[in-house]
Amino acid sequence: MTLRILLTGDSILQRRLQSVSDPELAPLFDKVRAADVAFTNLEVLANDYRGDPALESGGSHFGAPAWVLDELVEAGFSLFATATNHALDYSISGLLHSIEAMEQRGLSFAGVGRHLEDARRPCYHTHPAGTVAMLSCASSFAKGQEAAAARPDLPGRPGLNPLHFETMHEVTEAQLASLREIAGELGLEADREAKIKMGFAFPPADPSVFPLGDIKFKTANRAAVRTSANAKDIAAMVRWIEEARGLSDLVVVSLHAHEQAESKEIPAEFIPVFARQMIDAGADMVAGHGPHLLRGLELYKGKPIFYSLGNFIGQNELVQKIPADGYDRFRADPDLKPGQVYQVRMRNDQAGFPADRRYWESVVPVLTWEGRDLRAIELVPISLGWKEPRHRRGRPRLADRDEGRAVLERFAALSQPFGTTIDVAGASVAL
Repeated sequence: MTLRILLTGDSILQRRLQSVSDPELAPLFDKVRAADVAFTNLEVLANDYRGDPALESGGSHFGAPAWVLDELVEAGFSLFATATNHALDYSISGLLHSIEAMEQRGLSFAGVGRHLEDARRPCYHTHPAGTVAMLSCASSFAKGQEAAAARPDLPGRPGLNPLHFETMHEVTEAQLASLREIAGELGLEADREAKIKMGFAFPPADPSVFPLGDIKFKTANRAAVRTSANAKDIAAMVRWIEEARGLSDLVVVSLHAHEQAESKEIPAEFIPVFARQMIDAGADMVAGHGPHLLRGLELYKGKPIFYSLGNFIGQNELVQKIPADGYDRFRADPDLKPGQVYQVRMRNDQAGFPADRRYWESVVPVLTWEGRDLRAIELVPISLGWKEPRHRRGRPRLADRDEGRAVLERFAALSQPFGTTIDVAGASVAL
């Protein structure tokens, strides 16, 4: 049986989408509605701004009216990834409001839950053409935003499904000697040893590692930053992939990751390793997002790994309410209205997303499957209306011919290091 799955990146929705009635947007959303299953990353909390604004947000506090869920359903979406760095913007109470809003609507969502196993658990969406399972996780989050496991005598903590990773800073022997000397003279090493003696800290499992605060150092031939995903988190997700593979026709793994290598368009070292492990475990595709711009596509063992699908809906400048901590973070006058705060933050469109066209262009892949065999990938280039007025930009529509070709050429260049060939003229992927 043939199954068509459409994938998108981050959806930051704050206003009515009008995906049916707006003639500029409808042609794109007709494609979304035409798919058997359509996926998006829900980058906002559908909490009606209820909850307790957290000190540590994902950069901005992305609360939203709960009716944004209805807009996305009308637009054709059926699978919602929810593990993002904004999941706890309004603390646990805000997350629970959002979970309840999704449950009341019977949505297929994964990535957050009332305890760790709940957040890890896949959702299943059934269409006459087949059933698609989805797991959602995030590597970008603040400490304490991850869900915690329940115990026989205590409940778990609500939160997101975490993919922890370790960062190791490799330095030369001379550089490490200097760091040790600095730590000794400042008393930092004595403080660390005292904490270990008191039972509040532990020495590194690897004695060659030198920790300086939360930063770990190790000697190497040259300076470099290395990252590796947490084996325990990987094993927990593999366990659920094995379950989902037996209970569905296709398995999607969603990863929300901001972490980068030498540029924002190149994923951090641990991300490709993790994505391939998910495919090895039985996942049929990996849908990445997080940095808000495109990253490349890899075909690994015939299965697609989209390292980032960029923005799909980008209305972050239209957030209706900003907590006091947000004003402080952006150094904004507390008498300013929310839209004015964003203008301060973006320096009147001279900084941040408004200053860079890449954040306002992306591709929407439409994948055709026969059983578990991938038969085709159609690439739909989209535009989010860069340079339009703030209340209009961020709404996706089909890119025009010239912009569409430029987007596909950029995507092709990003995919080439992974050995993937993009047919720019045919807007498709060579399988």
